Amino acid sequence: MIITHAHFQVNPEKEQAFLEEVRSLIADSRQEDGNISYDLMKSTEQENTYTMVEVWQDQASVEAHGKSSHFTAFVEKAPQFLTAPLALESYVGEKIER
Repeated sequence: MIITHAHFQVNPEKEQAFLEEVRSLIADSRQEDGNISYDLMKSTEQENTYTMVEVWQDQASVEAHGKSSHFTAFVEKAPQFLTAPLALESYVGEKIER
């Protein structure tokens, strides 16, 4: 399982436009083969800070997502909404059954 955290520092004047744009990215990404979850979280400690938490079945799913039309379209538009470069962190993990 591959877990990715994509951190966004959003321009407060463009926050609503960012949220509108990201909604379709989330919906389309959730439909992809190999997607386990795709959720946008808003920080309760830092203003205008969001983290996309993505969980993928495997690296092949991540690579396919990176080439998808909805993802590439979002990446092209994202800089207009941000006040800092997008920061990415990726992890390999396993679900712990309890």
